[in-house]
Parts: sequence; structure tokens; C-alpha cells
Amino acid sequence: MATEQLATWATNLQFSNLTAPVIAAAVASLYNWAGCAIGGFQQTAPQFALNATAPHFGGPAAATILGLSNNSVRTDAQIAAFINGIAGHVDDYDDTHLQTIIHPAGTVASALFAVAEWKGGVNGSEFLTAFVAGVEAELKLGLSVWPQHYDVGWHDTSTTGSIGAAVAVSKLWVSTYRLCNRQLESLLHRSSVCRYTLEAIQRVSMSDGKYESFSYSDPTLTESRLFRTRASQSGMLGALLAQSGFTSSLQGLEGQFGWVHVVSTRENVTAEFDNLGKTYEILSNTFKPYACGIVMHPAIQGAIEVQSAALGKNLSISDITKVEARVNPEVLVLTGQTDPQTGLEGKFSVFHGVAIGLLFADASPQQFTDAVVTNSTVVALRKLVNITTDPTVNTDEAFVSALFKDGTDVTQHIVHVIGSLDNPLSEAQLKTKFIGQAELVLGSDRAEKAYEAFTNIGNMSDVSTLAQLFSGANDTANTSSSASSSSSSSGALGLDKDRGRDWFYL
Repeated sequence: MATEQLATWATNLQFSNLTAPVIAAAVASLYNWAGCAIGGFQQTAPQFALNATAPHFGGPAAATILGLSNNSVRTDAQIAAFINGIAGHVDDYDDTHLQTIIHPAGTVASALFAVAEWKGGVNGSEFLTAFVAGVEAELKLGLSVWPQHYDVGWHDTSTTGSIGAAVAVSKLWVSTYRLCNRQLESLLHRSSVCRYTLEAIQRVSMSDGKYESFSYSDPTLTESRLFRTRASQSGMLGALLAQSGFTSSLQGLEGQFGWVHVVSTRENVTAEFDNLGKTYEILSNTFKPYACGIVMHPAIQGAIEVQSAALGKNLSISDITKVEARVNPEVLVLTGQTDPQTGLEGKFSVFHGVAIGLLFADASPQQFTDAVVTNSTVVALRKLVNITTDPTVNTDEAFVSALFKDGTDVTQHIVHVIGSLDNPLSEAQLKTKFIGQAELVLGSDRAEKAYEAFTNIGNMSDVSTLAQLFSGANDTANTSSSASSSSSSSGALGLDKDRGRDWFYL
């Protein structure tokens, strides 16, 4: 049975089973998520969610909100997972498993980190093993129902993420239980331990995540970030209920009315689970260099390289008269907004992506604010951008050209966009990305300490102490913002520190 197969594999997985590349991919996935969660906390959504929940819900302060990594600012594990999950994706800067478009780290890591802090006594190797188990569960499950599950309107990061979180937390619970109760080792039969994981999978059959519930006009409404973070909470709850003795069907995934049959017209779950431990999907996880939908990344890089080549020829970007980009057809399907008016809409606009690539040579969260999207210089250049689609152009490929007043044509061909499997971000680039996000909230010194803490997580004797390694008062000078800064939306182009309310589902 597929459900039992997954539970048994996850229970039996040991750190010694993980190869060096798998461990490296897990660490990179974790610290990439952590940087996004720290920097993303300054956005409206996570703070809105914290203010809405913390005064009314929650138990004893037991876990850290990463963007408030101060020993005096803690909350209960569920709320911490909820807020960190929102913050980790709010800038659309996190990871992507390209074959399923699942963002695997956030739902698993936010639940796992909260539980590890709450329970304590979890070492780094146990934490990484549980994280890999959860990520593999959600990605194998996602592959088994792809693409029909996604095409009919399910948000697969949310639906598979809840099961991934349940598997990871269950795995962590088993590891901690063994570590802290060695005298009971002989009483823990493998079958009963396995059942904890298996029952946890059943408990999250309530998982939701439908595109119809998305709101692109108001980021405080139900949307993919809420789905993702609710998936983390559902996974945590499922694991803890199962450990406490709640029972359910042992065929929650593959039964006649099990998960795979309810959410998709296609399922291949047994075949995918047969590869558990043989092929690791975490090795196919990628990290975003740009804070927007991943399908428009090749066009953005093409624009950045056009800018570099043009400046090398002493050409001025203000002299551009026409911009052409040839891309894969999926780009206009998902990011075809021609006249965005908000930072959110800019993340749906390849036209905006090309314009900011030409102007800024960058597409980090600061370029997806309301102020930048409505800036007169950006708008004028965006109107010169023409996008054509070509099915022979790969999803990680683009052709971008700019015509200048003197007749010069500058063209760049992106064969494999940076951040893709064939052109991944280097460790140095990932560090730059982490520091760039974290220092917005923590300041530069604490951002460096946070980077060291997360990159060395595998060597920690107790992961619950990780946040203490960079705790302290937040650098408010780096997080200040003002609504009045939106006045820069006309006139001279300039970066303001109001990063807006940026939301996107990819």
C-alpha cells in the first residue's frame, strides 16, 4: 500500500542514508528559506497575521518568529510556523521544484523548526533527516498527480506540503523520542513507530489549496501564502494527533476515496514511491535569483545582459526605442500582465520584468513595489516591450533584444537562466541573497551570524538554540518604511524602502 510504503520509508530513513549532495541540497534549501523568512517579515502580510492571531490564540511561548529573533519575542509553535511560513514566501523569492512547480522547503521547514524549538533536544543530523523525509514525501506525491492535479485548480505546494510537513514532524518526533527515552527503546516496535507517521498522513486529508481562493487585489485575504502556512499547521497537528493515538484509514492516499483519487484524474503514486531513497527530488530543487514568477526569469536575465552589453558600447538605456523578447508560451499564460498598477501585478508581468532588468540590472523585492511599478520611467520603458512566444524556446531560455536610436541592436540569448538546474546559483550567490534579505531586518552583523547559524545546522547538538545565535534587537533603521515614499512613483526613478505588499502564487 502506498501510504504504508511512504510511512515505512520515512521511519527507516537515517542520516547515514543521505549522500553528501543530498545533505548539501537540504542545507541550502533550509537557509534559502530562512533568509526569505527573515527578510519577508517586514512585509504587511506576516505582521498582519501575527497581530490577528497572537492576541487571541496560542499557548506558552516556545518558538521563534525568525524576523523577530529576539529571546523576548517568542510565540507558540503553531503560530510561529504560521508566521514564518507566510514570511518565507511573501517576497516570491523562495525555492521551486521545477517539474511540479512546488515550493518544497517552506511548508516543511516552518513546521519542523517550530517543533524542534518547542520540543528541544533535536540535533542537526536528526533535523536534516526529517526535513529530507518531508520534502521527498511532498515532491514524490506531487509528481504522482502532476499535471492534472494542478491543472484542475489545486495549489500543489499547499496540498502536498501538508503531507510533507506531517511526515517531517512525525520523523522528528520519533527521533527525539528515541533520543530522550532510550530506556523505552525495546518497547518501541518498528510497526507502531511507523504507524505514527502513517496516521499523521491520514490526519492531513483535510488539506486545502484551491486557486479560486486566491486574492491578488488584497494580500490580507485568503491566498496561496495562507494555504502554505495552513499546510504547515495541518502537518504539525496531524503528526501530534497521530502520536497521541488518533487513528484513521491506513489507505489515506491510495484508497478508493483516498487523496490521490480525490484531487486528480491521474495517479502514479506507487511508481513514484518505489523510487523513494533511490532518487532524491531535493537534488532538483532550485533557488530564485529574482523575486517573481519563475517563468519570467529568463527574460529578466536577458534584459540584464542586454543592459550590460549596451553600457559596454556606451549606449544609454534612455535611447531604447524598441524591446523584443521571445519566450516559451507559458510565460504569457502566467505572467502576461501588460499594464501592472501594483507591486503584486508587477510579479505577473514579464513586461515589467524586462523593463526593470534593463533599468536596474536586478529584480529583487525592491523592484516589485507599487512605487517602482508606477514610476514614469519604468512605465515608459515597459510600453516599448513586445513579447512573442515560441514553443521551441525552452522554459529556461529566452531571446531579448533592444533597438537604440542610432540603429544599434543589442541581442542576448539566455540558454539556461541562472537559478535553473543547468545553471544553479552558486554558494556565494546564495549567501549574497541570504544576507541581502536578512540584513533588511537584522542589520548586517546579525545577518552574518544568521547565515553562519543556518549553514552549520547539521553540526548543531540542539537546533532549538539556533535562533539564539543571532538574537537581539532588530535594526529598525533597516526596516523603516513610509507610505509617503510612494510619492516617488512619478518623476525621477529611485529605490524606496517601502517594499509594498507583494504577492504571487508561483
